[in-house]
This record gives sequence, structure tokens and C-alpha cells, in this order.
Amino acid sequence: MQPLELVKALAQILDGKKAQDIVAIHTTEQTILSDYFVIASATSNTHLKALADDLEFEMKQRHELLPRGVEGRASGWVLLDYGTVLVHLFLKDQREYYNLERLWEDSERAMLNAEL
Repeated sequence: MQPLELVKALAQILDGKKAQDIVAIHTTEQTILSDYFVIASATSNTHLKALADDLEFEMKQRHELLPRGVEGRASGWVLLDYGTVLVHLFLKDQREYYNLERLWEDSERAMLNAEL
């Protein structure tokens, strides 16, 4: 699966699970870590855990993809590593505190179709 296709698949699942403020940032020019970041917010600790668990389950069911790693399940920031795409799931206060969008403000935002 191409990185942008992966971004759209991840964002679509997150949108279906009521994630908030879903953003995709194209990071290829700024880092070797990934081609894209997908950033989304959860409304509670329970919602955050559900987003991470459901994203992992749905990507396996729909695309036979598992993350290379998952970090932070017991915190307000969960990271799922899909190789070319890193998914950052935050509680609102954690997202505001770390403000990844500001740190990567020189990076191009990927267009997520209105069909989400």
C-alpha cells in the first residue's frame, strides 16, 4: 500500500470511530522516520484506548496490516508505527501540550478527502 493510500485508510477508520481534528502531515522532506504523520484527538482515556485498539483491528481486517509497534497505551499519547506512516493519538490536553502541528508547521498537509 502506498503511503498516501495508507494515510487515507487510517484517517477513514479514525473518522468512523469519532476521532477529532484528524490531520495528516507529509514529513518526507523533514525526516527519515516516516513519510506521513496522522494526528487525531480522543475525548477521553477510554476513547483513546478504543481508537488505538480499533485502528489496529480494522487495519488488520481490511488491509492485513499490523503496526510495527505501539507505544503509550497507558498515557495520553498513543503512537502506532505503520512504517511509512506514524499515527499519533492524543487526549486534547496532551495534543495541545506537545503541539506536533507547530513543530512540523513547515511540512505540507496532506489532503484528506471530504468523503471521510
